[in-house]
Amino acid sequence: MKILETERLIIEEANLSDAPFFLRLLNSPNWIEFIGDRNIKSLEDATKYVQESLIDNYRKNGYGFYKMNLRETNQAIGAIGFLKRDYLEFPDIGYAILPNHEGKRYISEAAKAILEYGQDKLYLKEIVAFTTEENLASQKILSKIGLHFIDKRALDGEEFLYFSTKQPSSNKLKLDKIH
Repeated sequence: MKILETERLIIEEANLSDAPFFLRLLNSPNWIEFIGDRNIKSLEDATKYVQESLIDNYRKNGYGFYKMNLRETNQAIGAIGFLKRDYLEFPDIGYAILPNHEGKRYISEAAKAILEYGQDKLYLKEIVAFTTEENLASQKILSKIGLHFIDKRALDGEEFLYFSTKQPSSNKLKLDKIH
């Protein structure tokens, strides 16, 4: 099911036939480095991932992580959307793109559109995001689409930068002061 279109992209729900694409995406270098190895090593693993991590969340939450296609060719190039994690009060925005499509501003275009979709269509009260201090590209995208650096937070024993659609309180550090 199509969720939205931008000038160059179609963002739609994933289905089981997308398993080969997600197998490639989840094993791409930036996914492994910045998101983590999900141990998806076979088509069977990828099919299970699509069902349990994507399709089931569409049904459970009314939103999820969507496939991102080029409008011109309908080729899948990445994924973007919202994840509702048990340990977070609000959904967080996430995204990933295949290496040969990096640097073409597809993520910025999709992230802006999906954030607006979350606020205007899903009526999400607040949207958050996490990224590493080393992932400068992601920090730039989050700031560009209107999320604000709030603070550093520990998750699963690692420290992450926490962003939100809510304005930070005045006593919080600004992102440029941590670098």
